[in-house]
Amino acid sequence: MQIDLVTEGRLVDIVAEGFDLGVRPANLVPRDMLAVSLGRPQRYAVVVSPEWLAANRAPMTPADLPLEDCIRVRLPNGAMFRWYFEKDGEVVQVDAKGRLTIDEPGIARTAVMAGVGIGFFIEQDVAEDINEGSLIRVLEEWTPPRPGFSLYYPGRRNPSAGFAAFVAMVREEARLQARTAGV
Repeated sequence: MQIDLVTEGRLVDIVAEGFDLGVRPANLVPRDMLAVSLGRPQRYAVVVSPEWLAANRAPMTPADLPLEDCIRVRLPNGAMFRWYFEKDGEVVQVDAKGRLTIDEPGIARTAVMAGVGIGFFIEQDVAEDINEGSLIRVLEEWTPPRPGFSLYYPGRRNPSAGFAAFVAMVREEARLQARTAGV
């Protein structure tokens, strides 16, 4: 069995491009595909450094964000990432207008920790920093859980033994993680 792992910043038609399977947020899996959940729902986290917060007022709503301090994130396809917020059915998308644009989350995290501005991350990527107090979360009530990732693939009548074994392994791991998480 060979594995050819390709990362791509755009939504790919895996059948048309010759891939056996793909991974993407569960809510973006095409309806005609089979899917296996790869974990818990994800949340975003809006964070600032203690130094930034000492010098600036904490935003209470997305409209309060000082857009010039929001670190912009460039996606692999070149587009700018829009910050997504939701509360009580109200959805708000924000185009960060900050002076700094970064295409790598680790560098963006370092910039936020240095007090350069406000960052928007997957919660698990900054959870330890929040727990340690090196980053402070703001707008938490505006970042509800979003669907997690799913492995997806087209239904096939005769999948290869390696493919079938891989999917079975992923299903079993997902089942064990769900049981461990109490789901």
